[in-house]
Amino acid sequence: MGASLPPKEANLFKLIVKSYETKQYKKGLKAADAILKKFPDHGETLSMKGLTLNCMDRKSEAYELVRLGLKNDLKSHVCWHVYGLLYRSDREYREAIKCYRNALKIDPDNIEILRDLSLLQAQMRDLAGFVETRQQLLTLKPNHRMNWIGFAVAHHLNSNGAKAIEILEAYEGTLEDDYPPENERCEHGEMLLYKISLLEECGFIQRAYEELLKKEFKIVDKLAVKEQLVSLFVKLDCLEEGDKLYRALLSMNPDNYRYYEGLQKCVGLFSENGLYSPDEIDRLDALYKSLGQEYRWSSAVKRIPLDFLQGEKFREAADNYIRPLLTKGVPSLFSDLSPLYDHPNKADILEQLILELEHSVRTTGGYPGSAGKKRAPSTLMWTLFLLAQHYDRRGRYDIALTKIDEAIEHTPTVIDLYSVKVSAAALADEARCMDLADRYINSECVKRMLQADQVLIVDLMNVFLEGGSCRKTAVLFTKDGDQHNNLHDMQCMWYELASGEVTSAKVILDGLEKFLAVEKHYADITEDQFDFHSYCLRKMTLRAYVEMLKFQDRLHSHAYFRKAASGAIRCYIKLYDSPSKSAAEEEDEMSRLLPSQKKKMRQKQRKAEARAKKEAEGKNEETSASGVSKSGKRHVKPVDPDPHGEKLLQVEDPLSEATKYLKLLQKNSPDSLETHLLSFEVNMRKQKILLAFQAVKQLLRLDAENPDSHRCLIRFFHKVSSMDAPVTDTEKLIWSVLEAERPSFSQLHGKSLTEANISFLEKHKDSLTHRAAVAEMLSVLEPEKKAEAIKLIEDSNDNLVSTSEALAPARKWKLKDCIAVHKLLGTALVDCDAASRWKVRCAEYFPYSAYFEGRCSSAISKSSEHQICKNSENGGANHTADQNAGSIASNGKLEAFKNLAI
Repeated sequence: MGASLPPKEANLFKLIVKSYETKQYKKGLKAADAILKKFPDHGETLSMKGLTLNCMDRKSEAYELVRLGLKNDLKSHVCWHVYGLLYRSDREYREAIKCYRNALKIDPDNIEILRDLSLLQAQMRDLAGFVETRQQLLTLKPNHRMNWIGFAVAHHLNSNGAKAIEILEAYEGTLEDDYPPENERCEHGEMLLYKISLLEECGFIQRAYEELLKKEFKIVDKLAVKEQLVSLFVKLDCLEEGDKLYRALLSMNPDNYRYYEGLQKCVGLFSENGLYSPDEIDRLDALYKSLGQEYRWSSAVKRIPLDFLQGEKFREAADNYIRPLLTKGVPSLFSDLSPLYDHPNKADILEQLILELEHSVRTTGGYPGSAGKKRAPSTLMWTLFLLAQHYDRRGRYDIALTKIDEAIEHTPTVIDLYSVKVSAAALADEARCMDLADRYINSECVKRMLQADQVLIVDLMNVFLEGGSCRKTAVLFTKDGDQHNNLHDMQCMWYELASGEVTSAKVILDGLEKFLAVEKHYADITEDQFDFHSYCLRKMTLRAYVEMLKFQDRLHSHAYFRKAASGAIRCYIKLYDSPSKSAAEEEDEMSRLLPSQKKKMRQKQRKAEARAKKEAEGKNEETSASGVSKSGKRHVKPVDPDPHGEKLLQVEDPLSEATKYLKLLQKNSPDSLETHLLSFEVNMRKQKILLAFQAVKQLLRLDAENPDSHRCLIRFFHKVSSMDAPVTDTEKLIWSVLEAERPSFSQLHGKSLTEANISFLEKHKDSLTHRAAVAEMLSVLEPEKKAEAIKLIEDSNDNLVSTSEALAPARKWKLKDCIAVHKLLGTALVDCDAASRWKVRCAEYFPYSAYFEGRCSSAISKSSEHQICKNSENGGANHTADQNAGSIASNGKLEAFKNLAI
């Protein structure tokens, strides 16, 4: 580096490199300027100065200098290396790899460049290149432990575990017998555990067992040794030894569910689907009773039997499990029991049991059969709390509210009671105000507000409180300053997703911004793995490192990303269907306005621009005052080039943007119905017939009886039947494929589309969602039969049949399905009268629904709604906003909603 410079300048160049490594950027910049005074065209110095400026957030200057330096010295590996580092800092990894490869052509044995290249190859999953680079590093420095381990891990990631084992054994052959020293025992033990797990993964179970016994004394993590050993016992069919070891592990941690599962495998009583014969249930019951005697304080040993026991034994076990938790007052008891509700018989038994407990506690003060022993007064309150959640789960909202009201009347200071009631009434803020320091309650409050936003309350909040009360509540636990951006910086994805779902239905831009923000979080999470590629190899946390890489590879299959990508695709579809107005169209609309209206519009625009300018100036002043550190680096947040998101709506091809996210869904969530529904919608609009057909086939593969699958099938072949006769060779080929594939659909075999639609109705005549799908397709196939289609929906019944006279039946109709049907009647079938009739019917069925304005809902009367709208038109909302903002600041309560009917 700097070899072509005189000795004095060469030392200055070394100082630049040292200053960069120690983050003393001002000092490095000064040294670079000193060299450039004498040698203004020195390429390596120009590049290093650019790299230093890049660290001071002066990116445009940095790129300019680095490119100039490379132009002046194309044969310098330093210039290419610096150019790669510059690209790497901007996450342009593919360009950085190209630069590193060019640098290696000039200096093929440069350790630093090879190491940097290997990190990028691991990040980009260029596994073949990763293996090659790691091999070069090992050849150049065979006495370095990290190079051996890196080479083994590279082969492991490249699906060559056997080669990785050979490399690790070769590395062990270079060590002395008394290795490791005391200060390296942890790292060496981790390497040995990694090797044993590799042997197990490759199927060398006996070798792994022998290796573990041989090297056990060198491994520090004794718990990991036991867990690895018991796993090998099970795979070697040494079930007796496995039984003993699992019991030893349970004595260390009797609440570890994996240990119980392993013990069941050892005694031959484990089933993947959870189904057991009566004999197996009796043996399992005996096993857990004996374990319960041994581990009396374990919760798991009492909870697990509830999953497999049936009938009277289940009732007895549930009784023994529930009683102490009700006495203790455990709010999460219902969440613990909720998986049992997937078995209808168990839900009925639980209802009978809890009702008996409630009756006994209410009348005698104690549990049945407790010989007059009275319980704490709070026991009744927690029993009512559990009953309310039970009835809520079964759709009996009236009884649920009665029980929770009784619990609140009993003990009005327990926040958990209000949190449960919030799901049916507007008490979220009241619950939050009872403990302003509780972040969880605050988050629950925000969730309920967002749910309310889907109906009326969001509009009212935006009138009363500028920016909406929901966001004001959401930012209560963020840092002072730019609080809404803090929510983004904290990666508060649940808020962004919920907010996006609410706002996208009304304002596409707001929803799209929120969904893309979540996608940005996932890009950041992917980026965060970069530093671990070197750290984990250095610290030898190899098992955790490989698990982390596997997790990163399936990161985009996470439910939050799926929701965000789906939401973004829907927004782009809406943009395609209803494109935003261009600047010319807006000017044309302005020209049609009256002079007074134009004047008002321009005044509003000028005020908005002035406000934005003032805010920007304020931020710049703060930045200039405290934005530069001693090292010279500016602590400035990157300026958002599109703060209001207008550019998001100005995309030239919304469907191509949607396709980017669709490909991610198809790659990472191929078994999700939503993925293929969106694929169908996008490709039908793009006229990609075969891709839309592929989406239909995938939908039928996943769930042929789903109403959406039926819709797509009928819509697709209806579209195909209405297409013009094929002319080009491509069209003829597509047509021939469709003709050949159609007979393979059992739904259409020997039937017309109308007949297939009727057949689907006959199979699912008792389901509301299926009837709605059939009605919609009937209106598509035969538009003149719209009245018949509407009658199909209106003839739907929710026949409730209880399994016992004492038990309340569960509802079949779901609120979200009824809302979807209401929207279908108003939009697709375009019948406002039918939509109104449906709304009245659902208001009786869901009396607490704000959407349908049920008699017990928190929906606001039309008169007050009209008055609010009138106030906002006359400019009267500002005074109300100030008034209510003050009331919230003082006591946290929504005074604006005190007249709501709860």
